[in-house]
Amino acid sequence: MPQEIGRVGQKRYAGVFYEEFLSELSGTRGIETFKEMANNDDIIFAMLYAIEMLLRQTEFNVEPASSKSVDKDAAEFVEGCMNDMQATWQDTLSEILSFITYGWSYHEIVYKRRCGRSKDPRYSSKYDDRLIGWRKLPVRSQDTLSRWEYDPVTDELRGMVQVAPPDYAEVLVPIEKALHFRTRSAKENPEGRSVLRGAYRDWYFKKRMQEIEGIGVERDLAGFPVMHAPPGVDIWDRDDPEMVKMLANAERIVTSIRRDTQEGIVLPDGWGLELLSAGGKRNFDTNQIIDRYDKRIAMTTLSDFILLGQQSTGSFALSSNKTELFGTAMGTYLDIVCDVFNTQAIPRLVDLNAEHFAGFTDYPRMTHGDIEDVDLTALGGFLNQVVGCGALIPDEGLDDYLRQAAHLPERVDNYVPPTPPVDNDVGGNAARNVENDETDPLDGEDS
Repeated sequence: MPQEIGRVGQKRYAGVFYEEFLSELSGTRGIETFKEMANNDDIIFAMLYAIEMLLRQTEFNVEPASSKSVDKDAAEFVEGCMNDMQATWQDTLSEILSFITYGWSYHEIVYKRRCGRSKDPRYSSKYDDRLIGWRKLPVRSQDTLSRWEYDPVTDELRGMVQVAPPDYAEVLVPIEKALHFRTRSAKENPEGRSVLRGAYRDWYFKKRMQEIEGIGVERDLAGFPVMHAPPGVDIWDRDDPEMVKMLANAERIVTSIRRDTQEGIVLPDGWGLELLSAGGKRNFDTNQIIDRYDKRIAMTTLSDFILLGQQSTGSFALSSNKTELFGTAMGTYLDIVCDVFNTQAIPRLVDLNAEHFAGFTDYPRMTHGDIEDVDLTALGGFLNQVVGCGALIPDEGLDDYLRQAAHLPERVDNYVPPTPPVDNDVGGNAARNVENDETDPLDGEDS
């Protein structure tokens, strides 16, 4: 068979990648930086929280490959496995979505034999069909990554080598027993790229601007401390150990002055301390600078709609356009989750139970619902036009979609509507009612 001639060109050595040109964002240092950005910045935390909450409320379904009974059974089996794990599907999805923050997430597939209820929650199942299902899909934390293992001959990824507490032993989690999620594929880099990568520069300057602002406010309130040595004391004499010690103590005192309930200082005779007042208002508006960085940080993830309303500008139309673009981006993340399950998790699961699903057409496929609710008014107008002109013929699929979009109950097959009651009083009261309804044209006139 023909062999590959060229190479992808990954910058890696001993399983460690060096694609990132900033050392602060490379390797374990980058993971710690992204963790700080996600947990310690209010705007980034709000963005990631909004993303996670939107994605977690989305419905996930498993569709059969065809209308054959065996394909429907396979789809029901996979969907049952999603809701029969040790952790809930929502918790599992929350762990999976960590690939948005770090660029990738790695999950080991742990199976179980479905043998009904058990006292051990690890092996308990809602089903007693003795099929092999998912027990859990635990994450292998990004900060435990030691290196990536590659095949020396084929140069294919073999798995993730992690060093995790409490024993800190090297363990290889093979790729065939794992689910590998990543935001993008650049030179087949298994670490993808964090969505926070574009916000790093603005976050870096914003963080330091906030620190400078805090220090400046504190100094403006406390004043600028100046300490005077007694006459005849040369604290700048580096050759005299006693003078060096005095200088160190003086520097420690002036740099640790704070305005709080414990403020105060006691000085020996001859020493003096004064607080110079601030030089007046600075020419820089730190609020405006920090707000600018907040906008740029939110813009990198298309989440700047969360800032609308905090300023005096903005409109409903602008908010609608921004949220629509944001929803499109979120749909892409959901596509990544479904694609990984459709190419890695579901085929392996069905193959492990191949005898039970003999003759299936193709593997079931995981799909996801919409991020935002459908505008029913616009949808109704569209259907009225296309159905009215005969371009679309309503069927069961359209009925199911409309019910799902409107959050209506599922369709019940072979439903027989109740028969309306029949009036058996023929010729009796009904006839008299008719007679009473007939009016004489002379009624009401004086005779």
